Amino acid sequence: MIKFNNRYEAGRMLFNKIAGLDLTLKKPLILGIPRGGVAIGAALAQGLQAPLDTITLRKLPFPDNPEAGFGAVTLDKVVILNEKLINYYRLDEHTINRIVDEVYKEVLRRNRIYRQNKPFPKLNGRTVIITDDGLASGFTMLAAIRFARQRDAGEIIVAVPVAHRQAYDMIKKESDNLAALHVSDQPYFAVAGFYDDFPDMTDNEVISYLTGEKQGSFAK
Repeated sequence: MIKFNNRYEAGRMLFNKIAGLDLTLKKPLILGIPRGGVAIGAALAQGLQAPLDTITLRKLPFPDNPEAGFGAVTLDKVVILNEKLINYYRLDEHTINRIVDEVYKEVLRRNRIYRQNKPFPKLNGRTVIITDDGLASGFTMLAAIRFARQRDAGEIIVAVPVAHRQAYDMIKKESDNLAALHVSDQPYFAVAGFYDDFPDMTDNEVISYLTGEKQGSFAK
């Protein structure tokens, strides 16, 4: 099984993968999904010499298992739901709406802190590379792709170190290109299991990556 020392190392390896693709990059913009995706995106931005920004959205966690999600909510409060999981766990509409409202408050808080009241960048015709530290269900990334499509992004490339097969197949259909270093067919899949060092990132760490204050050593 592939193993990364940390998120930034995974991002460096992803850069090599993207550099090997036959892509026509038009004013590429790296969009990291907070929090972990921003560390991945920082390495890609450094390697591609492209700007880094954040695409702030969050998964909708199950009430009794916050690590697992049944969908995601975007900055403009578009909700993407995994209907199969909702039906399987019999989540009612009241519970779903309550969780959406709670999570959306955090989305707005993070966007305010990370973006510091700056507007979301214009994506018209640009190549957008959306990254996260892994795809488990894939619904958070799906929401990010649709958010970027609504803003007329040109080519949308998804770049992740690891992905579960089902999530990979779903995102491949939705994106224009998908770069992943490892796709797992195992029934049990946890993104954290592919990293030696996988701490929860803080808001300050995200900001330090976005401002360029925090960078790892980069070797192409």
